[in-house]
Amino acid sequence: MPDYALEAAHGGLVVGIDEVGRGPLAGPVVASAVAFTAPPSEALSSLLDDSKKLTARRRMLAYEVLMADDQALIGIGAASVGEIEQINIAQACYLAMRRALSRLGRMPDLALVDGKHAPKLPCPIKMVIGGDGISLSIAAASIIAKVTRDRLMARLAVRHDAYGWERNAGYGTAAHMQGLKLRGVTPHHRRGFAPIRNMIEAEAHAA
Repeated sequence: MPDYALEAAHGGLVVGIDEVGRGPLAGPVVASAVAFTAPPSEALSSLLDDSKKLTARRRMLAYEVLMADDQALIGIGAASVGEIEQINIAQACYLAMRRALSRLGRMPDLALVDGKHAPKLPCPIKMVIGGDGISLSIAAASIIAKVTRDRLMARLAVRHDAYGWERNAGYGTAAHMQGLKLRGVTPHHRRGFAPIRNMIEAEAHAA
């Protein structure tokens, strides 16, 4: 389970940053930045973990508790499909992180960032591999980003109902691929990603 040791060891305002949506075939990438102005309570800490390890119900509960916590500073940022295509997925992830940090409301003394490749941020950075299972701040950011993106994909699924985005969040599941065969590519698909690019090229050759 994640804890608050990295944050406490540094002191000052320490923000955790994480992103979701690097791998899907559709939709934006979303990042979140979360900083606690005081160590999170035991009750809140017990809810937090890597968002991928949580059930949807527990993830939503943790999200709601975080959003209602006066001691949690939260920033959310995204990079669009167009930006992903223009600057590539890695740079789009970094852009989303910078946007999330800019919406935190305060400049932190340190950013704990999940992963091993450091984005350019206007504050000191410490990379933490597997950070969403180590740091409570990063775990909180992973939950906020995951719930935010899942909700966005569910809204897009109302208008584009053939792909199962409300269930697969844009990942290349069998249902999603079947929807692509039936309905084709939407403006929300990432045309630079191989499965989508190959489908577009195949359609162009057949025309």
